[in-house]
Amino acid sequence: MKKISQFLVSLCLGFSLLANAQAQEAPDQLVKRLSTEIIDAAKTDKEIQSGNRQRINDLVENKVLPYINFERMTSLAVSKSWRTATPEQQKQLITEFRTLLIHTYSGAITQIRDQKVEFKPFRSSPEDTEVEVKSLVIQTRGEPLQLSYRLEKSANGWKIFDINVLGAWLVETYKGSFSAEVNKTGIDGLIKTLVEKNKKLAAASIKK
Repeated sequence: MKKISQFLVSLCLGFSLLANAQAQEAPDQLVKRLSTEIIDAAKTDKEIQSGNRQRINDLVENKVLPYINFERMTSLAVSKSWRTATPEQQKQLITEFRTLLIHTYSGAITQIRDQKVEFKPFRSSPEDTEVEVKSLVIQTRGEPLQLSYRLEKSANGWKIFDINVLGAWLVETYKGSFSAEVNKTGIDGLIKTLVEKNKKLAAASIKK
């Protein structure tokens, strides 16, 4: 459970770094410039630390979600089954996967305390359309946690489509369970499973 908790906190840290960036800003500078601002907000906002879901959700909606390519992330997680899904099924999958990640990060963001992020040297060329930004989450206790981002250049600037925490890529983490569900119950079964999961997470958050 401790490892899972670290995983979620690091995910939250990672995605919350990507907000309010200028479209032409280099991906590593984007992350570096914003990390202190977002992490400090999570550390100092008493409403967030007390578990105020509305405040937390607002932070996630405004500072995280606009800088994630959910369509690509979802298609990679669903893997080969994505090509056989109808446009309506694809839309539902994106919506439910997006909601699942919102619940995940909203729950994890209250756990941010004394962590800080250190970045590894970044190398890229102007021709690159996909890059990886590598960093470490430094904790007051325990070993540093590996935290890497895969970003792609879009017409609206750089957007993230995968993240690596503790040596595991987020897309790969979901791909196995999604594939197993599709094999058992099909695309509609996967959608139903995600809908039910999100309902349970929403109910749990209301009770807190």
